[in-house]
Amino acid sequence: MPRMLDVSDAVRAEIGDEEADRLLTGENAPGSYDCTSCRTPGDSEQERTSTVLFVGDETAVLAFAHATCLPSQVVQVTEEQLRGAVRSINADAGVSGGVPAQGVPQYGEQHRPVPEQAVLGVTSGLVLIAGELHPALVVEPTAPIVRPGTMGPGDDFLTLLLEQGYRPVADLDSVPPVLHGWSVLLAMGQLHAVLQPGAGGGQPTAWWQAHQPLQVSDGWRAAANKHQQVLLFAAPVGSIGRQPREDLLRDALDKAAAAGRLVAATLPLAGT
Repeated sequence: MPRMLDVSDAVRAEIGDEEADRLLTGENAPGSYDCTSCRTPGDSEQERTSTVLFVGDETAVLAFAHATCLPSQVVQVTEEQLRGAVRSINADAGVSGGVPAQGVPQYGEQHRPVPEQAVLGVTSGLVLIAGELHPALVVEPTAPIVRPGTMGPGDDFLTLLLEQGYRPVADLDSVPPVLHGWSVLLAMGQLHAVLQPGAGGGQPTAWWQAHQPLQVSDGWRAAANKHQQVLLFAAPVGSIGRQPREDLLRDALDKAAAAGRLVAATLPLAGT
């Protein structure tokens, strides 16, 4: 029987009209599935369901998600991530399996405004703002960041982010403005990437991408699904540090904000 599936134009372009039509008629789509975002059961016969195509260098995996959790979209991930996900969810009815990515374009390298010797450290935590808990990511590089094409010295990390639309944070009394075009990819119950707009309005690319998908707490994931957005805070190297508890992380954020060393934005969950 027909399924309540959303197949975006981007997904249809990758899998072809014939395969998309088979999905919509129920010929090649599951009834029940585990949502690739929140990992709870879904039923494509009873509720709107998104098709999400994860594309690696050589492999593509079609997954399903509640339409309220993720829009139908094509998501670029590393081949290592994709093969690891296939192994971990091999028995999951929410994934149709890996298929050779014939005809699937290989996207360009992810753009990061960081030199090779610097790594972006990412910490997840819940931040209390105006009496409500919000899911947050805190990004701090391991070394000073200079503008691409220059040798330094100096640290242009915050300047580069301000040019992308992030805002200075003087305190954590209010939620920062939404930065459209950027998003946080939470899929298969794990944190995969922070995406930025693609060049010329193309497919989003990874500004930061986990070498292996990162686990987040149940409370963090529940808050992300509730708000459908994630707060991203960024500070230069040496501003935050690796804090073992959320109260210590909040204290470090407050101090960085007071020192004028913090920028932030609210990013939609999973992007557009």
